[in-house]
Amino acid sequence: MTRAAGDAIVVTGVAQREAWQARVLPPVERLAGGIWSVPVPIPRSPLRYTLSYLIPADDGLVVIDPGWDSDEGWAALESGLRAAGAAPGDVLGVVVTHVHSDHHGLSKRLQETGAWVAMHPAELDALNPSGSPADWLRAHDVPEQEIAALAGTIGQHRLSEPARPDVLLEDGDAVPVKGRTLRTVWTPGHTPGHICLVEPEAGVLLTGDHLLPRISPNIGLQRPGSSPLEAFLESLEQVAAHDELEALPAHEYRFRGIAARARQLRAHHDRRCEEIVATVERLGTPGVWELASQLTWSRPWEEIGPMRVGAVAETMAHVRYLADRGALTWSGDVVTAAPQR
Repeated sequence: MTRAAGDAIVVTGVAQREAWQARVLPPVERLAGGIWSVPVPIPRSPLRYTLSYLIPADDGLVVIDPGWDSDEGWAALESGLRAAGAAPGDVLGVVVTHVHSDHHGLSKRLQETGAWVAMHPAELDALNPSGSPADWLRAHDVPEQEIAALAGTIGQHRLSEPARPDVLLEDGDAVPVKGRTLRTVWTPGHTPGHICLVEPEAGVLLTGDHLLPRISPNIGLQRPGSSPLEAFLESLEQVAAHDELEALPAHEYRFRGIAARARQLRAHHDRRCEEIVATVERLGTPGVWELASQLTWSRPWEEIGPMRVGAVAETMAHVRYLADRGALTWSGDVVTAAPQR
């Protein structure tokens, strides 16, 4: 067990972090409560892999976030199942924290072997997206010369024929397995129906993308009338109540310090809100594209390429949150500073 910088969190997945730093897949590991951690590779992604979890119950195995659908990914999942003494036919059910392809992709193959698939009902809309990506970009002042390159990236998390759910899990629902207590915690923000899972006997919280040890999940405005950042910040408070548990995230490595990590993420978004207000005051009446291009990102705006779609959506989420609180005004076309009172 190694303490992270500032002792804010404690890294418990030491081998996972070493693998992350070495840019290789971490090992398959058996964890508390007989849970298995299985890395499933993501092709051509800086995230590199999804940490899928195998949870044995009295009536079979439950797989959490089986990972990206590829032959390499399927082989990795099968290898993890073999390490746990199982095969795909032993999988009773699949629970996806959300329906992005790096989580939900292999659900279809497991469903075809007889497993049920479960998710939160708010993820159903994402399985059948409507509207044109180009129109979405055009509506937010993206220059025409950028649209052709970026429109295709909006669908990078979408599956052509995703597994439909057999089971819908609301907040507080128990996953339908025998001999284990696995409870749903609805944590919207990254997606409308994102969920975490509490397993109190094993002392763990499976956090999906909601709580990662090193990076913040993308919080983007996708549906009119929603405020995903507000939902995400409220969800952080909800998971912080489980501070006594070990966090099992879907990427990077395991850790303790759930409340501390929630505070870090809250502070990150507070700083981003302050930066956006200051940038709007400097620019006057920017559109969302112009505003996003002037903010601080992990790399310079000119170098982030397809990530600009996520940057625009995340900028919109923060603008919506700030406009709801009177810190900015947003006409839908341009953003302006709030009138001085």
